[in-house]
Amino acid sequence: MNDDVRNIVLGVVAAGISAALGWLARTYLWRRRLRRKQAFLGLPENSESLLVVNRDSATAEPAVHRFDVFALLELSALIKDCGAQFHVVTQDAVHQGFGERTEFCVGGPGSNRRMVAHMSAMLPGVRVNIDPEPGPDRGAFQVGTERYRMDPGVTEYVLLARLTAGEQQSRPVFLFCGQRAITNQAATRYLARNHERLSRKYGASSFVLLLRVVNSQAYGPDVVELVGDVTREARAPLPAAAAPAPRNSHRSS
Repeated sequence: MNDDVRNIVLGVVAAGISAALGWLARTYLWRRRLRRKQAFLGLPENSESLLVVNRDSATAEPAVHRFDVFALLELSALIKDCGAQFHVVTQDAVHQGFGERTEFCVGGPGSNRRMVAHMSAMLPGVRVNIDPEPGPDRGAFQVGTERYRMDPGVTEYVLLARLTAGEQQSRPVFLFCGQRAITNQAATRYLARNHERLSRKYGASSFVLLLRVVNSQAYGPDVVELVGDVTREARAPLPAAAAPAPRNSHRSS
């Protein structure tokens, strides 16, 4: 074998080794990101999860608002990426505790009984005004001593929470509790876009985030701002005398 042929062979071998090492590195990084995503969402491969859907409060018939359907589609894509399975169930058809399977619960307490149960058990510091009568406080959130009114289509709020019954529990409950259906979708999209950052920050710990949906009448569910981490306020019992004067709150994160 002359020098030219040997150099060509060595070049081909080096290129092959380099390509193999690059493929192995990319595969390792992809698998590490996948494992981190699965751990954060509580979705090991081939595991089962629940998508708990609310009902459209604007109709007397059993129906799901189209924005809540879009929210379910956002979540189903996340679940499938983890190699897990999901079952869609209505809010009045779930008869199990939490922690057995990862659960994604969509909709405010006015349209989702399951959300009422979760908030009562795990978010005692949160109150939602579900009075159907028109008024400035309709749909308002109270988190601790702060109250957050909505201006429909302009400024609206939604709670995004990851909760576990205990810090060692591997199967969390995710809550998407919005003032309107479009804010539920905004929260699921926020989770889909930011799960890596949230995983790095919180790991397997519980958290409650308050998000503000900006000008949904023009931008839909796309423009979302983080108001702040309200975990401490949301999980602490609300004082009986806590009744602050209603006002728009604009805390920054």
